[in-house]
Amino acid sequence: MSTRTLERRRRRAATRWAALAASPRPVVYIGMGSCGLAAGAAAVLAAVRAHLAERAIDAEIVSVGCIGPCYLEPIFDVQLPGRPRVSYSNMTAELAVKTLDALLAGEAPRRHLIGRFDAADGDGHFAPGDADLAGLPRFLDHAMLRHQTRIVLRNCGVIDPEQLDHYLARGGYRAFESCLEMPWSDVIETVKASGLRGRGGAGFPTWLKWSKCREIDNDARNLICNADEGDPGAFMNRSLIEGDPHALLEGMLIAAYAIGAAHGYIYIRAEYPLAVRRLRSAIAAMSKLGLLGEHILGSDFSFDITLKEGAGAFVCGEETALIASIEGRRGMPRTRPPYPAVSGLWGRPTIIDNVETLATLPAIIGGGAEWYASHGTEASKGTKTFALVGKVRRTGLIEVPFGTTLRTVIYDIGGGLTKDFKAVQTGGPSGGCLSEEFLDTPIEYENLAAAGSIMGSGGLIVLDRDTCIVDTARYFLSFTQAESCGKCVPCRVGTGHLVGILDAICEGRGELADLERLERLARVIKASSLCGLGQTAPNPVLSSLKYFREEFVEHIVDKRCRAAVCRDLVVYRVLPERCTGCERCVAVCPTGAITGPRSEPHNLDPEKCIKCRSCYEVCRFDAIAGDAIVIESRGQSDA
Repeated sequence: MSTRTLERRRRRAATRWAALAASPRPVVYIGMGSCGLAAGAAAVLAAVRAHLAERAIDAEIVSVGCIGPCYLEPIFDVQLPGRPRVSYSNMTAELAVKTLDALLAGEAPRRHLIGRFDAADGDGHFAPGDADLAGLPRFLDHAMLRHQTRIVLRNCGVIDPEQLDHYLARGGYRAFESCLEMPWSDVIETVKASGLRGRGGAGFPTWLKWSKCREIDNDARNLICNADEGDPGAFMNRSLIEGDPHALLEGMLIAAYAIGAAHGYIYIRAEYPLAVRRLRSAIAAMSKLGLLGEHILGSDFSFDITLKEGAGAFVCGEETALIASIEGRRGMPRTRPPYPAVSGLWGRPTIIDNVETLATLPAIIGGGAEWYASHGTEASKGTKTFALVGKVRRTGLIEVPFGTTLRTVIYDIGGGLTKDFKAVQTGGPSGGCLSEEFLDTPIEYENLAAAGSIMGSGGLIVLDRDTCIVDTARYFLSFTQAESCGKCVPCRVGTGHLVGILDAICEGRGELADLERLERLARVIKASSLCGLGQTAPNPVLSSLKYFREEFVEHIVDKRCRAAVCRDLVVYRVLPERCTGCERCVAVCPTGAITGPRSEPHNLDPEKCIKCRSCYEVCRFDAIAGDAIVIESRGQSDA
């Protein structure tokens, strides 16, 4: 296919896209990302489809990806002829059908209404129309979206990710075409001027490793997309692929052209079936269009992509372990140098970039380096996506410029917490727990590192007062210990000892001397482990000890867990002066330990209580207390 043919296809796609916005038929949009499907979007889709068929209504249904506010899923939009597209949240199959019927009858139901949906690029589509809907807030002005800058996520939740024409209609593959008209060195210079740093966690300048790879006198170069997103609570890459797979694929074409790679791999975990299916569909569509294979668009550039499904080993997120897995060997890191840019897959120069890094490239080439660099800060330019989860009111996928403070993310975007803030864990299991004093810290690579955490791929887990910091550190360390490949002694043995010490503290068997042991051992592991997994594994322990040391001391000296989480240190009881007898605790207690007449204070039988904490979690009146168990001290050493 020639560039002229592709441009004709793009124009036809743009015409159909505009026609969709002004369709004479009803158009129904349903969020069909993993978050939407988990919340019941498939049932909503089936019910709406069956209802339209039953009533013989000629309508169009468009499946879109996640637009970000996962807590609102399933999100259901309806656009009637001549009227604005309006969005509704938390739909069920029954409610969606009722809402659709009301809209078709000329009504404007307000139940679960978010607002009108205007196109993200401000192209005039979906403008407000009827008087009964005039004045509705734009969905993109929703509290969770208002403070965001959507660059890499610009198409997510807007287009059907399985329709190539939707991507083409919004300028898809035009950036790649422009790259074919310039020398590869100019592409690298553009990326350099943009200030793009690797979004996989380390923040290494993207252009620099591209240049080193290109300098190697070897024409058999490889490009790898690292989509092995294994951090607990992280789903940025998955959601981006599910919502806009062609952004990643176009980015791979741009990167491959710049470094001179003829073959690319996407290494993605098999636990992402929807992302895998949409990638396969997108690769097939671009191949049919002539955007893969020999002499793409009539140029001298040839490129193919292979999809490699990983088995879920967290350590395979490390680039040398990932390479070993693709080659059919056990996923274990190796010493560096040589770095993959010099000697990687099959011993050839190899560039490994993560999903977000590559998916950002079309926006940089299309909008220009200066425009992209105008976002963010001097040291960290552009935007970053995060998975905002934990105890915030509004959870989901977000994108903000670097320099945005943690306070803005947690309170303005996330809506704050229902209980007192305690900490935020950044960077996943290899990151650190940052206390309230860091809420006004601008999000940058260096700022987070200086605080004892890392950027990581973009997980943000917000913790409230009901979270035990000691138990949290133990959880994350247990995860990295279990995921260790076992190749080097500091990681294999050292992390096991750290978990053992934390187990003892959580069970009331700790000594004050254990705190010094934790710090000393953690620093040895950081300094001597072979790869990034071991080098960063102690971060949760070190940051927790630095900012929440008093909680460790309480566990050891007072045998008390202030969050009532550590089972060996707590016994639950009902506070009669606060208990209203609402019976929420009775409904969740699995052993029948809580009894009492409705609307009267209840009783809790400690003999039946298994300390599952369910009653503590559901009580709205703080009527369940977690008291410390008196444990005989065995003599404490000085820290």
